[in-house]
Amino acid sequence: MFKSQRKISLQESAESIFLAAYAAELREWDNRAHLKRIRDYSFTLCLALEVPRSEAELISLSCLLHDIGKSATPEELLTRQGQYEEQEWKLMERHTLDGEEMLRDTTSPVLRMGASIAATHHERWDGSGYPHGLSGDSIPLPGQVCAIADVFDALTTMRSYKKPLDIDSAFDLIQRSSGSLFNPQIVQAFVTAFPDLLRIKNTSAD
Repeated sequence: MFKSQRKISLQESAESIFLAAYAAELREWDNRAHLKRIRDYSFTLCLALEVPRSEAELISLSCLLHDIGKSATPEELLTRQGQYEEQEWKLMERHTLDGEEMLRDTTSPVLRMGASIAATHHERWDGSGYPHGLSGDSIPLPGQVCAIADVFDALTTMRSYKKPLDIDSAFDLIQRSSGSLFNPQIVQAFVTAFPDLLRIKNTSAD
């Protein structure tokens, strides 16, 4: 009975987290397929990195919360089709800090990791990212994993402001970013796991 109840509780938690993440970006776009891909991409990358399965499940579930801070972003900016002014970019970038602030004061392992991922999924290996300009291994592994999953999905899916990049070009771009934007070890995991990532992409409907 206890195990059965625990499984139900975990499933309900996953569904609640998915719905919260979905609601956070609903003003911008219908992101349900995006969230499912991010979770599956992240889990697949973690396994390729030989992260223990239980930890991979925690990371991939927490990755659903990477953009939760967009719930505090002005709607006019989320739906903008044109270019942003410098100050507007700063407001957009604040979703990382807003997400961290929303999630960090909790006892939940998923939400605590979600806070870290929200804060670091736009940091880059060479220090060129935001909000803090972290570099190398100072960026937590879950944030690094989510970064590649998020970039790959952004490159290969249609958005209101851009057409998708073809798969081969997206693959080459991420490979060429090894050691600059992304941790070489995670890029190698991306290359190793690419057939599985492609299957996830091809079975997902936007």
